[in-house]
Amino acid sequence: MDFLSEIIGEAVVLSIDSLILGFCVKQLSKCKHILNALQTAPVLDIDNNLKKEIQKYPNHVIPYVVVRGLVKPLGNPITSNYNQSVTGVIQRLTIKEHVIARTSAGFWSDQTRTIHEACNSTPFVLTDGKYSIEVVDALAAELLDLDVISDKFEPMSPGVIDHVWGFFSGVRQRGLQTMEEMLRDGSYITAIGELSRNNSGLKIQPPRDGLPLYLTTATKSSLLKRLASSRDLLRVFLVLFGAVAVIASGRIAHKYIKRRRRRVAEEHLKKQLAAGRKERRAQNRDRNLHDVQLCVVCTDNPKEIILLPCGHVCLCEDCSENIQDTCPVCRERIQSRAPAFIA
Repeated sequence: MDFLSEIIGEAVVLSIDSLILGFCVKQLSKCKHILNALQTAPVLDIDNNLKKEIQKYPNHVIPYVVVRGLVKPLGNPITSNYNQSVTGVIQRLTIKEHVIARTSAGFWSDQTRTIHEACNSTPFVLTDGKYSIEVVDALAAELLDLDVISDKFEPMSPGVIDHVWGFFSGVRQRGLQTMEEMLRDGSYITAIGELSRNNSGLKIQPPRDGLPLYLTTATKSSLLKRLASSRDLLRVFLVLFGAVAVIASGRIAHKYIKRRRRRVAEEHLKKQLAAGRKERRAQNRDRNLHDVQLCVVCTDNPKEIILLPCGHVCLCEDCSENIQDTCPVCRERIQSRAPAFIA
């Protein structure tokens, strides 16, 4: 049996586990990087001292900083589609389809998929009333806390034909969910990102070194706890999938060693059998032979092997094992050989 077919199960498990393990390592490295950066990020107030503080950094840029303030639009805010009294600076409209789908095991389960999502935004700043910081590219924030303004579910009323079609297709419609979320005007949020200063004023934006921009209602300490919890969970996954990788690799190594030992034992047995046959052949050979009947190489043993395709019977079995390329008589390439019996 081919060795690959013996380890196909372990190889599949190891391949999938390696992909998951690589993803966990990447996420853990990213989480540690963000955690270390957030721990050292200064927490600054939006006041007159902020301009003085930013002058201490090269090019008037603080790579990662935590600031808190009130959301205020620069210009006209966005008005909610479902509540005209609510205004904001970021709006997310989502339409989700709810279905009951039949799984491969034959069970029916609730499933949801997003069929449409749209985001609108308007320029805004974080302010304490007198001083302000403009938020740049807010939609690129990795964590963006929005308030749910409206969440409506419209159930579908399927007919008989829909029930029959759903039974055969394996999908039954439940209804559509329409949700509107907004970052409200006047919300008090925490912004974490790169703070810079130019001629137009102070701006906070996604950092250039790959760190995430956060726009959240959470504080720095709660974010640190959340990241530490994610880091610990990733470590558990790393240990778990690492153990699976070690077990799968150990089984592959065990099967390889077992197969190698079996092949070594078979080779040893084959050599023992060959030595026994050689000894019995040597005892049964006729020693009273003419020169024309002797092997052309050793001139001691009788001719026992015919070489093909040339057809020369010129070697004993012992010498045939050492001559693999060409016939010693005509120099034609040897393709095969067979025992010859000379009366």
